[in-house]
Amino acid sequence: MELISENRAFGGRHCRYTHQSAVNNCKMTFAVYMPPFATEENPVPVLYWLSGLTCTDENFMQKAGAMKMAAELGMAIVAPDTSPRGDDVADDAEGAYDMGLGAGFYVNATQAPWKANYQMYDYITQELPDLIEANLPVTRERAISGHSMGGHGALVIGLRNPERYVSVSAFSPIANPTNCPWGHKALGGYLGDDQSAWQQYDASVLLAEKTHYVPLLVEQGRADQFLTEQLKPEALLNAAQKTDTQLTLNMHEGYDHSYFFIASFIDEHLQFHAGHLGLI
Repeated sequence: MELISENRAFGGRHCRYTHQSAVNNCKMTFAVYMPPFATEENPVPVLYWLSGLTCTDENFMQKAGAMKMAAELGMAIVAPDTSPRGDDVADDAEGAYDMGLGAGFYVNATQAPWKANYQMYDYITQELPDLIEANLPVTRERAISGHSMGGHGALVIGLRNPERYVSVSAFSPIANPTNCPWGHKALGGYLGDDQSAWQQYDASVLLAEKTHYVPLLVEQGRADQFLTEQLKPEALLNAAQKTDTQLTLNMHEGYDHSYFFIASFIDEHLQFHAGHLGLI
């Protein structure tokens, strides 16, 4: 881990790091907020935040206003980048925002040219937490959250790994990617034409398959411009109703897809996770 920058915030520290990723075969960047008084003798649990299309590790930390509450709760936040980066990393041939750089979709790509670098599922679930837990004063208690593409990633990762995350939340997630344009493009590109492989990265499909015991909290604005075509929260709700799942879906009048929406409700999500992490 190489420290890029460090800033004091609410008595704690916001740091950006880079490291060589073995699974993504390139350098990766991530941000960490460590609350006050986190030490080797007093390690703290971690909330992993996954950002959406076009974002980097910086968006959430700068725009969400989460650090004050995290400091009060005694919770670390880790915000990875949304995809591999670098001159040798594949990108969309036409420079589209919804494929390639900034759009890793938190999957393990199986198709060329993506499979050489785009192993974001393994990066988030294994390599990054192993690195964090080996180098920073944190416990092995983890929660996960995210927005849009990152909300999709958080839901899928949490549902597939309930033993690794005590709670899962999402803002405006791509809830049914096997049934929307963003999902068809990304999953088809990264995973190929076999749509049975796509289903392992669809939260609505996973939720309907079996009972899940990880508690889920989802926030969605009714004025979101992507609500009907891309996000489809009703698919998530329908799936949850088929199983004994702790899903809370809050629909908010007038709120859109932006970080104004996230900042409005981020404290409630941090408190939700803190409760399951044993902080309150």
